[in-house]
Amino acid sequence: MWLAVLGCLVLTGCNSTQRVAHIKAENALGPYSDAVISGDYCFLSGQLGTSRNGSFEEEAESAINAVENKLRTAGLALSDVVSATVFLTDINYYSYFNAVYSRRFKAPYPARACIAVKALPGKARVEVQVIAKRR
Repeated sequence: MWLAVLGCLVLTGCNSTQRVAHIKAENALGPYSDAVISGDYCFLSGQLGTSRNGSFEEEAESAINAVENKLRTAGLALSDVVSATVFLTDINYYSYFNAVYSRRFKAPYPARACIAVKALPGKARVEVQVIAKRR
């Protein structure tokens, strides 16, 4: 995250006195903001899927829906996403996530990393974190 913030400072000429807005996280599982807006960039905290009793695809869809809803709060859309980080509790979900992701994000796709992790909060199987840029 700090590297991304540093990238914002270098790329946009931000300075230390620039105003940074925080969007408060409601029902958060920890002490963090849902999003931090700095200059033209919105750094969105990871969003968990909520359909944990359904299929993985439903859970992935709900995680992306949560991302989309949080971006909308900041006046942004999925088309404004420039980078995404995806956390999966099982790398075997990778192709299933790609199927959902490719329906929701359009080419040219954002830069993306996918990381397999041992566990996620609330027994979620997927978490999606993004950086979006105002046009």
